[in-house]
Amino acid sequence: MTDDTLEFSVAQRDAGDDAPGATAAFPYDRMTVERFREAFPRARWRDDLGAWFVPGARAERRLTTWMGREWSGVLAYADQRGRDAFAFEPIASPYLEVADGLVVRTPYSRAVITELRAVPWARWDPAVKAWRVPFRSVEELRRRWPAIEDAARLAEPKERRKREESRKASPEQAERRAEAAERRRRRYPVPEDAQPPLGRVLMTHAGCVLFEAMTGELAEPDVTTRFYPGVVAGSATLIWAAWRRPNHAEMVQAWPARTPPSPSDLARGWWQPVIEVLREERRRAASLERARITHRSKKP
Repeated sequence: MTDDTLEFSVAQRDAGDDAPGATAAFPYDRMTVERFREAFPRARWRDDLGAWFVPGARAERRLTTWMGREWSGVLAYADQRGRDAFAFEPIASPYLEVADGLVVRTPYSRAVITELRAVPWARWDPAVKAWRVPFRSVEELRRRWPAIEDAARLAEPKERRKREESRKASPEQAERRAEAAERRRRRYPVPEDAQPPLGRVLMTHAGCVLFEAMTGELAEPDVTTRFYPGVVAGSATLIWAAWRRPNHAEMVQAWPARTPPSPSDLARGWWQPVIEVLREERRRAASLERARITHRSKKP
């Protein structure tokens, strides 16, 4: 439970008979359970519901009354106990402030959000742009704090810049930039003696394409070896073919192959896609077109 109230729901059956009643679910605390059992001696725990079941037609009203009388005191006691525990063993961190409760303010980090969402009663306060955690949750916060603090440090702008600079200087990033530059040229090597049909949706090692023209320009061996290792010319010469991505309508009109591509089809670098591949490509094309329409509609 993540708010300051008990959770209630009407239960239609109890132990096999049609007895009306209501359920109460709240975080476990020995003293709270004792007071609850004193107020509701007929209540019993239901594993199948994960809650206490109180029989009776007026059970929900009785539980609501008990909550208003008892629950605020339970929470106040839990907060005071958590405050004492924090005073005895405080959490020293630049990301944590002490106010009426605990205020956690960190750079944006998905890992931090995931950890804080798992802390009972923690909530995001948009007014101060920080997470508020009551003292009653200090032990769970303390257990998760090493992971929260580590993630917050990694999310600092200085650390992000360091990682970005390191990533840009890596050989892997240089290779990715080279591959992206090659893709932007919209060319693909094909055997001179096995040229693909133009204007037809085909599958290649670079994805689903539609060839528009054969340039006749010879493909450089070092380029094809580096970026198109799946295309094997054999005794033939590789030439460049210009291509574009087919749109959704062209995907729908494309005729699928009856059998998967053979090793020779894969070696020449292009083949007719089977229906499973076409369906996936159609889904992607439709999603991309919807995104483009949405983007254009948002422009002023």
